[in-house]
Amino acid sequence: MLELILTDEQKALRERVRAFARAELAPMAETVDESDEVSWELVRKLADFGLFAQLVPPAFGGVATPTGGNAVSAVTLCLIREEIVQACSQADSTFAVQGLTTQPILIAGSEEQKREHLPSLARGERLGAFALTEPDAGSDVAGMRTVARLDGDEYVLDGAKKFVSNAPYAETYIVFAKTDPNAGAKGISAFVVRKGTLGFEFGPNLRLLAPHAIGQPQFRGCRVPQTARLGPAGEGFKVAMQTLDLLRASVGAAAVGLGQAGFDLALDYAKRRTAFGGPLASFQAVRFKLADMATELDAARLLVYRAALRKDRGQPRVTRESSMAKLYASEAAWR
Repeated sequence: MLELILTDEQKALRERVRAFARAELAPMAETVDESDEVSWELVRKLADFGLFAQLVPPAFGGVATPTGGNAVSAVTLCLIREEIVQACSQADSTFAVQGLTTQPILIAGSEEQKREHLPSLARGERLGAFALTEPDAGSDVAGMRTVARLDGDEYVLDGAKKFVSNAPYAETYIVFAKTDPNAGAKGISAFVVRKGTLGFEFGPNLRLLAPHAIGQPQFRGCRVPQTARLGPAGEGFKVAMQTLDLLRASVGAAAVGLGQAGFDLALDYAKRRTAFGGPLASFQAVRFKLADMATELDAARLLVYRAALRKDRGQPRVTRESSMAKLYASEAAWR
């Protein structure tokens, strides 16, 4: 099915990304995937190959093809993530978070904001971050406590974020804060905040079992101009959900890529390892396991690209489809 839905350009891109990932990213994986810091060498490789440019349309310095009313193709994002994660998980994370940064600007930014921020993100000159999660507000976004108080021509941000990938290394942050604390989700607004802005600080880096560049942005009387707000006040929740809706299926694609890498290793080992006079792959019990793995990966892949294709064909929301794909693919990858 996948071959039937891909354009010739997407097929060619997939092959180029696969070759690039194997030649340039895989040799770095052992080092960068065990680090809790951003690898700037990795960022440069991704930028020079043009992967960040796939997140931004040509009008703002990228090469992405607007599809189905979206600035970029969800299918293309899935293809890229499925390939690069097999070579280097930090490469996948870096690419994905750059997408979480560019999409809110594409969705809600003014022409001036797009021209100010997107070209440098597309070229990899600046790294982005998506600051939504808080210590006491994860999936319950409406429970966030970070506030943005209007004071003349400026907003004053106060609060803390947590589990923000690329922090504190990123330069451009999409920050969500309540401009109306009494309005729940409808009181949330989105802002673009640059690292180095007075009052914008960082807590200690978080240490994870699986090392990852992830930090805790903090805002203490951080002043930003009104022009830093993305879209109308109170539209931030919608911007966040539209961004996640576009990229959620690609999380499933990354899980499929991880699972595929594991399956390929298992299959290769089963063919090479001999016991009782033959390869492990000749034993029915082993073949049952390999068959189950291959079947689950194909099923996960179909769910992922179903969601992405529907998004590319203009379906306004694919929350149900992409959530199903993310759930099944993530679980299949580790079975």
